[in-house]
Amino acid sequence: MSPAASPELFYIAHDDFVADTLAVAQAVTRGAWMPDFVVGIGRGGLVPAVFLSHALNVHMLSIDHSSKVPGFAEELLSKVAAKSADGVRLLFVDDINDSGGTIADIRRLLADSGCDSTQVRFAVLLDNVRSQVRVDYHAKTIDRADDKRWFVFPWEAVGMSETIVEEAMSVPERLA
Repeated sequence: MSPAASPELFYIAHDDFVADTLAVAQAVTRGAWMPDFVVGIGRGGLVPAVFLSHALNVHMLSIDHSSKVPGFAEELLSKVAAKSADGVRLLFVDDINDSGGTIADIRRLLADSGCDSTQVRFAVLLDNVRSQVRVDYHAKTIDRADDKRWFVFPWEAVGMSETIVEEAMSVPERLA
């Protein structure tokens, strides 16, 4: 895609989002590990985490990672890391594992706070097979080598198209 070209916006239907969330919930319940808390990674993981917490019938916590407010996410991650050290199982949820940057940051911050990584799992709705990190649960996979669409989740669809395009254009390596 040339720098001047607009990204291909792909709007995910609400019913597809619900089906994907239920697919993640089923994947979790098929295993022997069950979370004590679902942890939504803000901003994109908050809505899926709410739905998933209801589907799994477990409480939800949230971490606002996307705001980039210094110290804010780190303080909350330190608190949940302490919970994991006490044996509490935590399922972190985001909308997409695209480059893996968010999940890698969360894992690093958790480790820096003494997290027991055996008590932590990650789930996403969309998992890029070329991501630098792996997740434990996902509904669907994409391959960024072939799939250059910019996914617009239902909660993002209320945003202005110009804002969505601007966000997509801020990470051209995912679209090229």
